[in-house]
Amino acid sequence: MTVVFEELDYQETPLGVISLRRRSEPRLNNKILFEIKLDDEYLMSSLFTEAEIQLSKICLAALEGDELDVVVGGLGLGYTAWAALENPAVRSLKVVDVMAPVIDWHRRGLVPLGTQLTSDPRCTLIHADFFDVATSKTKDFDGLAYSEGQPHPQVHAVLLDIDHSPSYWLNPGNSAFYTEQGLRDVSEKILSGGIFGLWSDEPPAADFMALLNRIFESCESHVVSFPNPYLGTDSTNTVYLARKA
Repeated sequence: MTVVFEELDYQETPLGVISLRRRSEPRLNNKILFEIKLDDEYLMSSLFTEAEIQLSKICLAALEGDELDVVVGGLGLGYTAWAALENPAVRSLKVVDVMAPVIDWHRRGLVPLGTQLTSDPRCTLIHADFFDVATSKTKDFDGLAYSEGQPHPQVHAVLLDIDHSPSYWLNPGNSAFYTEQGLRDVSEKILSGGIFGLWSDEPPAADFMALLNRIFESCESHVVSFPNPYLGTDSTNTVYLARKA
């Protein structure tokens, strides 16, 4: 039976009411879409996923080796994580999300990629504030305290897809991450030659590129185009890629 509209979950969180819904889109031959909303704001749609996928593909293609450890900040509908796991060079993937309901949706198979992510032994879903653990000098990406006397673990890539852009945040508290100190903190958790990648809904920002260039050895921006059937033309997002010296 064709789905017209179904709210799959609706939960209160510290950041507002988050909901998952599945609906038919009559303008697209009743294509079934999955959408995430926070209060009245759309966070993600399964119709527009190309840039989230390219965040993984572009950034991981810039790495060498076949035993890569990767962290993704922000789970959403799972497309960035799924694209990372499609890369056979990925040895481990940690996906950090502050929203417990979002992790629960994947574990319950309520979203299209949930079963694929949760059944892959390389993938771990972590309920934590990405910005807290990414900039912490005492905790790893699991949110666990560093072991005394042991070297702090580092990863080959940190890929971030949480805020709309470096200057448009879901939570004003996230803004501290997009500063010289916040980015220096996360760079310390990345191995030499590793990658920091960021998705943005906005065109490349010269000031943010200049900030990345002060912290990382090099950076570049990739404009990702994808069809927007509502507009009858292409839309674009941006993927930032910064490499640690």
